[in-house]
Amino acid sequence: MKNKPHIEFEFVSDTDGWETPPGYPSGIKQKILASDINEDEKTGSRSRLLRFDPGVYTTKPFVHDHWEEVFLVKGDLIVGNDENGNGGEKFDKSTFACRPPGVYHGPFKSDNGCTLFELHYYKNDKDF
Repeated sequence: MKNKPHIEFEFVSDTDGWETPPGYPSGIKQKILASDINEDEKTGSRSRLLRFDPGVYTTKPFVHDHWEEVFLVKGDLIVGNDENGNGGEKFDKSTFACRPPGVYHGPFKSDNGCTLFELHYYKNDKDF
Protein backbone atom coordinates (compact mmCIF):
# COMPACT_ATOMS: atom_id res chain seq x y z
CA MET A 1 0.00 0.00 0.00
CA LYS A 2 1.27 3.46 -0.91
CA ASN A 3 1.38 5.91 2.01
CA LYS A 4 0.55 9.59 1.86
CA PRO A 5 3.68 11.72 1.55
CA HIS A 6 5.08 13.88 4.34
CA ILE A 7 4.66 17.47 3.10
CA GLU A 8 5.82 20.58 4.98
CA PHE A 9 4.05 23.71 3.73
CA GLU A 10 4.67 23.24 0.06
CA PHE A 11 3.51 26.01 -2.33
CA VAL A 12 0.15 25.19 -3.94
CA SER A 13 -0.08 26.69 -7.44
CA ASP A 14 -3.29 28.34 -8.61
CA THR A 15 -2.45 27.37 -12.20
CA ASP A 16 -0.31 24.20 -12.36
CA GLY A 17 -1.45 20.67 -11.54
CA TRP A 18 -5.20 21.20 -11.88
CA GLU A 19 -7.28 18.70 -13.87
CA THR A 20 -10.92 17.94 -14.55
CA PRO A 21 -11.97 14.85 -12.57
CA PRO A 22 -13.51 12.02 -14.66
CA GLY A 23 -17.23 12.58 -15.23
CA TYR A 24 -17.16 16.29 -14.29
CA PRO A 25 -17.81 19.24 -16.65
CA SER A 26 -14.70 21.02 -17.96
CA GLY A 27 -15.24 24.10 -15.73
CA ILE A 28 -14.60 22.05 -12.57
CA LYS A 29 -11.00 21.21 -11.72
CA GLN A 30 -9.28 19.40 -8.87
CA LYS A 31 -5.82 19.56 -7.41
CA ILE A 32 -4.86 16.51 -5.35
CA LEU A 33 -2.81 17.64 -2.35
CA ALA A 34 -2.05 14.22 -0.83
CA SER A 35 -3.55 10.79 -1.40
CA ASP A 36 -3.18 7.13 -0.62
CA ILE A 37 -6.82 6.32 -1.37
CA ASN A 38 -7.55 2.98 -3.01
CA GLU A 39 -11.18 2.91 -4.08
CA ASP A 40 -10.97 -0.76 -5.17
CA GLU A 41 -9.70 -1.93 -1.77
CA LYS A 42 -11.68 0.76 0.10
CA THR A 43 -8.68 2.03 2.06
CA GLY A 44 -6.84 5.29 2.55
CA SER A 45 -7.70 8.93 2.16
CA ARG A 46 -7.32 11.91 -0.14
CA SER A 47 -7.17 15.67 0.38
CA ARG A 48 -7.92 17.89 -2.57
CA LEU A 49 -8.96 21.32 -3.70
CA LEU A 50 -11.94 21.48 -6.05
CA ARG A 51 -12.62 24.63 -8.05
CA PHE A 52 -15.75 25.65 -9.99
CA ASP A 53 -15.57 28.33 -12.68
CA PRO A 54 -18.40 30.90 -12.55
CA GLY A 55 -21.70 29.53 -13.90
CA VAL A 56 -20.58 25.90 -14.08
CA TYR A 57 -22.92 23.22 -12.77
CA THR A 58 -23.38 19.47 -12.53
CA THR A 59 -26.64 17.81 -13.56
CA LYS A 60 -26.92 14.63 -11.45
CA PRO A 61 -26.53 13.89 -7.73
CA PHE A 62 -23.31 12.24 -6.54
CA VAL A 63 -22.99 9.21 -4.25
CA HIS A 64 -19.81 7.40 -3.18
CA ASP A 65 -18.71 4.70 -0.80
CA HIS A 66 -16.31 6.80 1.27
CA TRP A 67 -16.67 9.60 3.80
CA GLU A 68 -16.44 13.15 2.46
CA GLU A 69 -15.82 16.37 4.35
CA VAL A 70 -16.07 19.64 2.44
CA PHE A 71 -15.16 23.20 3.46
CA LEU A 72 -16.16 26.06 1.15
CA VAL A 73 -13.01 28.20 1.23
CA LYS A 74 -14.18 31.00 -1.04
CA GLY A 75 -16.99 31.88 -3.39
CA ASP A 76 -20.52 30.49 -3.53
CA LEU A 77 -21.91 26.99 -3.97
CA ILE A 78 -25.49 26.11 -4.84
CA VAL A 79 -26.65 22.65 -3.78
CA GLY A 80 -29.64 20.87 -5.35
CA ASN A 81 -30.01 22.65 -8.69
CA ASP A 82 -31.93 20.95 -11.49
CA GLU A 83 -30.48 19.56 -14.75
CA ASN A 84 -30.60 23.07 -16.28
CA GLY A 85 -28.71 24.67 -13.38
CA ASN A 86 -31.79 26.31 -11.85
CA GLY A 87 -32.87 26.32 -8.21
CA GLY A 88 -31.11 24.88 -5.20
CA GLU A 89 -29.86 26.33 -1.91
CA LYS A 90 -26.98 28.82 -1.98
CA PHE A 91 -24.07 28.71 0.49
CA ASP A 92 -21.21 31.17 0.90
CA LYS A 93 -17.61 30.77 2.06
CA SER A 94 -16.83 29.32 5.48
CA THR A 95 -19.53 26.65 5.34
CA PHE A 96 -18.92 22.94 5.92
CA ALA A 97 -20.48 19.57 5.06
CA CYS A 98 -19.71 16.05 6.32
CA ARG A 99 -21.24 13.14 4.40
CA PRO A 100 -21.11 9.45 5.30
CA PRO A 101 -20.86 6.80 2.57
CA GLY A 102 -24.01 6.24 0.52
CA VAL A 103 -25.51 9.73 0.90
CA TYR A 104 -26.73 11.35 -2.33
CA HIS A 105 -25.71 15.01 -2.63
CA GLY A 106 -25.85 17.68 -5.32
CA PRO A 107 -26.12 18.53 -8.11
CA PHE A 108 -23.90 21.59 -7.63
CA LYS A 109 -23.51 25.00 -9.22
CA SER A 110 -21.51 28.15 -8.55
CA ASP A 111 -22.70 31.54 -9.77
CA ASN A 112 -19.42 33.38 -9.14
CA GLY A 113 -16.98 30.48 -8.85
CA CYS A 114 -15.70 28.77 -5.72
CA THR A 115 -12.89 26.79 -4.16
CA LEU A 116 -13.57 23.82 -1.87
CA PHE A 117 -11.18 21.89 0.37
CA GLU A 118 -12.23 18.23 0.54
CA LEU A 119 -11.23 15.16 2.53
CA HIS A 120 -12.26 11.74 1.24
CA TYR A 121 -11.56 8.68 3.37
CA TYR A 122 -12.52 5.13 4.15
CA LYS A 123 -13.13 4.35 7.79
CA ASN A 124 -13.71 1.09 9.56
CA ASP A 125 -14.04 0.32 13.26
CA LYS A 126 -10.40 -0.71 13.66
CA ASP A 127 -9.24 2.76 12.46
CA PHE A 128 -10.46 4.49 15.63
